[in-house]
Amino acid sequence: MELLLDTANIQEIKELYDCLVIDGVTTNPTILAKDNIKLENKVKEITAITTEHTPLHVQIISQDFQEIIKEALYIHSLRNNIYVKIPVTKDGLKAIKELKKLGVKVTATAIFTATQGFLAAKAGADYVAPYVNRIDNISGDGVAVVTQLTQILNQYHLPTKVLAASFKNVQQIYDIMKIGVHSITISSDMCKAMYQHPSTDVSILQFYRDWEEAFGITSLK
Repeated sequence: MELLLDTANIQEIKELYDCLVIDGVTTNPTILAKDNIKLENKVKEITAITTEHTPLHVQIISQDFQEIIKEALYIHSLRNNIYVKIPVTKDGLKAIKELKKLGVKVTATAIFTATQGFLAAKAGADYVAPYVNRIDNISGDGVAVVTQLTQILNQYHLPTKVLAASFKNVQQIYDIMKIGVHSITISSDMCKAMYQHPSTDVSILQFYRDWEEAFGITSLK
């Protein structure tokens, strides 16, 4: 399973790339707007940490077919191994079909149902990104949607990968991991929450104190 970071914060990316195996970075207009920096400059900053071999997913903001194509080609030109995130609207699905003919890598996003994800996969999307917590927030079942979509793509041998997104807590991430999803993208906070645990901290402190009490030193040397 691929693990991606859902952030454009350079310090967060540096910190987590330093200690974990991260398979890529995803962004969206909301995330990028927080830094008030031009997209091409932000892409350069992220690439300096991750290299061009690491997948980077960047979302368009246009809604009209022609404008989506124009914006997607601009994003595609910014670096190697970049995926253009396109919402699964009517014009978005049409654009995905066209962009795949042009060799553009695409991640279909803003997915709330398994059928939306299936149509995007048929259109040629490389990834489809269902929003787990946002589905839960409208009285749906985000884990169920991701499960159904993963099963459908596997059953019909479609090459598209499910990239589960929008997580509120680690339990949602754990439930998604159990179903055999292809990839997930999570915030830096959720990533840290996956490895941090108070009982781990207590155990480490006890080891330290026991050693110090026995030998009066704070290292094994």
